[in-house]
Amino acid sequence: MKFTAICALLVVAVVGSPAPPNVHSNMGRTQRILLNSRSNAANSSKVFDPKTAWEQLDFVHRKYSATMEAYQRNTGTPHPLSSRFDVRSLAKRNGNVPLVDHNADLWYGEIDVGTPPQKYTVVFDTGSSDLFLPSSQCSVSCDGHTKYDPAASSSAKDSGQPFLLTYGAGETAGEEHVDDVFVGGYEAKDQTVGAAWMYSPEFNENESFPPDGLSGLAFPEISEFEGSPLIQTLDESGKLPQSIFGFKLSTTPGHSEMNIGGINTNLYHPDTLTYVPVTNRGYWQVEMDSISRLGQEVIESRAAPVIIDTGTTFIITSYSIAQSYYANISGATAHTEGADTDTYWTSKLVTYSTIFNLINVRFCPVPCDTINSTVPTITFGRHAFKVSAPTYNFGPDVSSGDCLAGIAASSKMSAHNLWYLGHDNITHTRTADFTIIGDVFLQNVYSVFDYANTRVGFAELS
Repeated sequence: MKFTAICALLVVAVVGSPAPPNVHSNMGRTQRILLNSRSNAANSSKVFDPKTAWEQLDFVHRKYSATMEAYQRNTGTPHPLSSRFDVRSLAKRNGNVPLVDHNADLWYGEIDVGTPPQKYTVVFDTGSSDLFLPSSQCSVSCDGHTKYDPAASSSAKDSGQPFLLTYGAGETAGEEHVDDVFVGGYEAKDQTVGAAWMYSPEFNENESFPPDGLSGLAFPEISEFEGSPLIQTLDESGKLPQSIFGFKLSTTPGHSEMNIGGINTNLYHPDTLTYVPVTNRGYWQVEMDSISRLGQEVIESRAAPVIIDTGTTFIITSYSIAQSYYANISGATAHTEGADTDTYWTSKLVTYSTIFNLINVRFCPVPCDTINSTVPTITFGRHAFKVSAPTYNFGPDVSSGDCLAGIAASSKMSAHNLWYLGHDNITHTRTADFTIIGDVFLQNVYSVFDYANTRVGFAELS
């Protein structure tokens, strides 16, 4: 199952080779990792299946529930945005690592693990922090993937830590190892790697999940593993020219890449590069100025917290922001799924059996003849970045004929009272509405993730 509008991308790493002359780096070598599109459907040919959209959002919710729980366990306090997520356990970490379903955009590429090095493909996900691969002990459920065999690597060490991989309604087990990992030729020595003993059918190679595993690129505060996340290990190694990586994401073949150790100034207009500070370490969480449509600012979105996530397709926001955004769009009607209730907007109500009992998502199909005039503009650091119609419009609903817009709403993103037990008292706080910024926006900018200076940058594409 998959939107024809959503393209899983194949990243081909330039491993160990010098950076091409058109790649700029202030110091040393910037490694350029090319991304090639697996499909490139024209906007006019897109068709989306709402049930697939619900399933994708279910995985996003599970991912954030797991990483919010990890944050609380690692820091001793709830994440400020976690009030509506299913964060239950404060016990010692069990390595609960979410797998992002293949219905989402996949930006994946090669890494090398072990001695001698073995190549694997992994999703690059800025919304999580852990690295895992299918183990050599994984049988038929991992067929089609390259399996990690710690016994075949002279640099591998068993950490003795078990972990769980969670996805959808199922889960599986694995074990943490420490081994040498190479990304774009840079070595992350003694990197924690999760070796999974089993994959669910959704992550079978035959079920259109081509990568072998996942590499999270966020901070240690949301890591489920005992060791350091990959980006932290690379930063502490001192081998990167700069502890920074950049993305250009595009469905046009040959027009996408990831840069590590520096950024590529030929991909964007340098005078538009705008940095905003990370406001809470864990996720790449920053503050946006606002979201607007046709010059009209959504008041509820002013100074709202956002998480920048390459592993999420949509822009997912709160009810209040979405309702204000879609107000006065002729023919737009909310569609809701889930008990806590998630919704989308369309001109015709479509009902599906509720299988996601703990989530509430709202999507917004609107008349196809007007949707391209409803694209959002998101402002960061006083610079406005406009989302293009091709990345915002997911095409017509297979049942209603309306087109799906790229902004969804979730009850999980809405402000809520948060109560938690501190060291000696019960503490209360009020969380804010927040937004997950996914590839609907990120395909329109060059994005920079500056680990050393804990900030995120955006620039207009050249």
